Amino acid sequence: MNALHIAEYTHTLGLQAKMAAAQMARAPAAIKNKALLALARRLRDSVQALRADNAQDLERAVAAGLAAPMVDRLRLTPQVIETCAQGCEQLAAMPDVIGEISGMRQPPSGIRVGQIRVPIGVFGMIYESRPNVTIEAASLSIKSGNACILRGGSEAIASNQALARLVVQALQEAGLPEHGVQLVQTTDRAAVGQLIAMPEYVDVIIPRGGKGLIERISAEAKVPVIKHLDGNCHSYVDDPCDLELAVKVVDNAKTQKYSPCNATESLLVARGVAAKFLPRIGAVFAAKGVEMRCDAEAMQILKQNQALTPDQQAPAATDIVAFVKPAQASDWSEEYLAPIISIKVVAGLDEAIAHINRYSSHHTEAILTTDHVHAQRFLREVDSASCMVNASTRFADGFEYGLGAEIGISTDKFHARGPVGIEGLTSLKWVVLGEGEVRG
Repeated sequence: MNALHIAEYTHTLGLQAKMAAAQMARAPAAIKNKALLALARRLRDSVQALRADNAQDLERAVAAGLAAPMVDRLRLTPQVIETCAQGCEQLAAMPDVIGEISGMRQPPSGIRVGQIRVPIGVFGMIYESRPNVTIEAASLSIKSGNACILRGGSEAIASNQALARLVVQALQEAGLPEHGVQLVQTTDRAAVGQLIAMPEYVDVIIPRGGKGLIERISAEAKVPVIKHLDGNCHSYVDDPCDLELAVKVVDNAKTQKYSPCNATESLLVARGVAAKFLPRIGAVFAAKGVEMRCDAEAMQILKQNQALTPDQQAPAATDIVAFVKPAQASDWSEEYLAPIISIKVVAGLDEAIAHINRYSSHHTEAILTTDHVHAQRFLREVDSASCMVNASTRFADGFEYGLGAEIGISTDKFHARGPVGIEGLTSLKWVVLGEGEVRG
């Protein structure tokens, strides 16, 4: 496609989406739920066909030398497909928030004033790698009564096209407009430039991918953007804490999966528990091949433990020192998406909160503590979209939060923050109910 054809094509998508949005907005809950359940059924019926299409993308990605974490994000396993289907069913079982009126009150004039929840209209979604985002975005669009235009990465084109076909079939089965969810069929990057510059058709853009993509969208978009640039998530081990619990949770937060944006990338440890905690988590990380980039104090503790006799060392201690490196200043801000973690010893809660608020990407942070007051301060004072107490940062996910699915995770403060589900794709408008009142 040349530039003229791409402009015409994207404007056609926009016009079709705008027309479909009106139908999606007035669709009853039963019809939207019918489409979601149909999509769940079709996903389960198409596992082998979807994996065959996905295999084409995986083969191209490996041949192109794509990094292992990116290839991992591309993979449509039966478990990933089943999670997508369950997400659709979870959304179908949730109440329909569209049309809800809240906050009605009656001022002295006699009128009644409140707010009604309505769909945003048309959102554009630009994402990389993970093809399951096609289903998450489509299902949330259906439930929230919006229309959407999806533009996945070129590395997942075959998978995204196959999934989008199932979405269209589900929409048609339920009697909803087939253009309610549209996938951009070209991999030409010029289509992205067109999509983010059509305020007459698109009400909001949601980029989901690497920092470069999101910075470009934020700089060039002519419509509002819901975004997060990266996921430098922290786990802070407090004094006091339950050491067994802390080791288990920090291990999961870092190693359960390295590629997601909610994996812990920075570990902070209170000085009062560092000598007991660090050798234990260091042994776990070393056994799993995780490189630890440490400040001087953390490095000294880990090296001292290694010098002990085997019966004095932390349980399951291996050659920890081989995996320990000095941290650079840049490590405190880094999103690794790899078996690497930065580690710093801090004086206590105050220094931990200050460090997190300075270096984090405001995505997700966790505190491991047995002190209720410390937990409450952490929740109030840490300036991130999700703050957790005694739980793995890996839970920062729309599905895990019970949202059915998520369109992405926003580190902005307006208009949505954290995992963006149905309500994040809606707006509130004022309604006034009167009986002939006039203003004096």
